[in-house]
Amino acid sequence: MGCFRFVAVLAGVWLGLFSNALAVEKVELKPVFSELRFEVPLYLTHAGDDSNRLFVVEQTGKIKVFQNSDAVTQAQVFFDINKATKNRFTLSNEEGLLGLAFDPEFKTNQTFYVYYSAVKPRRSVIAKYRVQQGNPNLTDYQSEQVILEVPQDYRNHNGGMLAFGPDGYLYVGLGDGGSAGDPLNRAQDMTQLLGKILRIDGNGNPAPGNPFITNPQVRDEIWAHGLRNPWRFSFDRKTNKLWAADVGQNAWEEVNLIEPGINYGWPWYEATHEFRDVSDAPADLQMPVIEYSHDWGQSITGGYVYRGQGSPALNGWYFFADYVSGRVWAADTAKTPLAPIEVARSTSPSSFGEDQAGELYLVSHTGSIYHVVK
Repeated sequence: MGCFRFVAVLAGVWLGLFSNALAVEKVELKPVFSELRFEVPLYLTHAGDDSNRLFVVEQTGKIKVFQNSDAVTQAQVFFDINKATKNRFTLSNEEGLLGLAFDPEFKTNQTFYVYYSAVKPRRSVIAKYRVQQGNPNLTDYQSEQVILEVPQDYRNHNGGMLAFGPDGYLYVGLGDGGSAGDPLNRAQDMTQLLGKILRIDGNGNPAPGNPFITNPQVRDEIWAHGLRNPWRFSFDRKTNKLWAADVGQNAWEEVNLIEPGINYGWPWYEATHEFRDVSDAPADLQMPVIEYSHDWGQSITGGYVYRGQGSPALNGWYFFADYVSGRVWAADTAKTPLAPIEVARSTSPSSFGEDQAGELYLVSHTGSIYHVVK
């Protein structure tokens, strides 16, 4: 860990794998919850409380809850950003209601966390709430506690992913602050939280054991840095490894295995390719484990390592997609080097999600949800 590690499979080989992908393996994207309507959805998750409920985040500001059943005909508004906060909510192509995570002790403390964009000044906000007493499908808006606010330079590259790790701490994905090419060098500025993955407790404090917590020149919340826009990341239920897809700039998309204290190279590198003059780049940059060129897509959507029971043949495969091309890929994590193959096509895949049993879903920004099955 910490040494400069080039990606094991170079671009030309990736192209050969992709070109034959459909002949090698396929999965089905099975439409589910067809009676429900979602407005620009971008995440699906569960509460971990054995209630068999699913929650879908809509970028426009609502979270909807419903029973995990193909026969479901109605979803309820669990959370509405316009009722939840006095902050001025803002929505653009990459702003809005972007993330949701349920406390690991949700079954007893009824607490959950959201990530959203606000303006005046422009910033990212992470806030926690509780559900209404006696009604687990409604939010107690009076319970709002803002635990972290991060100033944003521009409208784009907000990240937006929230997830509790196996250690019980909250991990937060933040982009480099936007524009193009990280003009303010946020991803490498260790006094800033942008271009980083953070690790905090449920009150927004730096988690004990963070890699820079004893360095007074570095923000204590930082877990990993040198990222452009880590749109979606996830923990493997079996190995606890943290997989993060980082959206590229002009030419390359990438997947990283995130480890504490590691610098992932942006903006010196876009995936394994020089983006800026690298003469002053440190020697300990970490390269991605997967990359693909913009011949195959232009905005990566990170997914999950499948650990469900419904499709045993998919066990241990990491799924990811591209928002622009609609390609869906999978890579067998038991093999080295990773060799993704194209397994399906979708329209505007904005996210993946899991139910409590580990079954995998794909979320389309157009409003549809798909169950990923072999």
